Amino acid sequence: GIISLISLAVLSYERCCTMTRTAEPDTTNYRKTWTAIILSWTYSLLWTVPPLFGWSSYGPEGPGITCSVNWHSKDAKNASYIICLFIFCLLIPFAIIVYSYGKLLCALRQVSFIPQGPGWRREQRVLLMVMVMVLCFLLCWLSYAAVALTATLGQPGLITPAASIIPAILAKSSAVYNPIIYVFLNKQVSEML
Repeated sequence: GIISLISLAVLSYERCCTMTRTAEPDTTNYRKTWTAIILSWTYSLLWTVPPLFGWSSYGPEGPGITCSVNWHSKDAKNASYIICLFIFCLLIPFAIIVYSYGKLLCALRQVSFIPQGPGWRREQRVLLMVMVMVLCFLLCWLSYAAVALTATLGQPGLITPAASIIPAILAKSSAVYNPIIYVFLNKQVSEML
């Protein structure tokens, strides 16, 4: 989940930079791409390793059918980890996404009256595809984050195992949606079908 949201944040920032720059991007230089991938995975790894060393823990969640961070524990280590995850792995990446797409939408409104070439239309389709991916991701993970925060900070027993099943399954299934969205919103792929 963390790498998915971090990747979407990086992708939204990259889309913003690509569409708002005046010069054509250098498509032969993959150094920036590899750097973004490595930094995304490193950042995600830094946030998933701490429970292995005692800052919170991993264990069964809900009725015991999935594994996750132990968000039912009320101790200070666990609560601080859940709050940090919420801030650094959901809110900050989401803020980057909102900023990037907000800037992009403002730029698109300013130049919407200027006729653009086929490359511009392709960029708009990619923008739409990425925005749909982000919205689906947030729909899947926001309910899970709300349940985790409520269970961590709320009254004991407020979130029952049965109540946590749907947000957990929805969150875990979010990785399935991106390929489906890609197939339906990518013109080249949808024409082949």
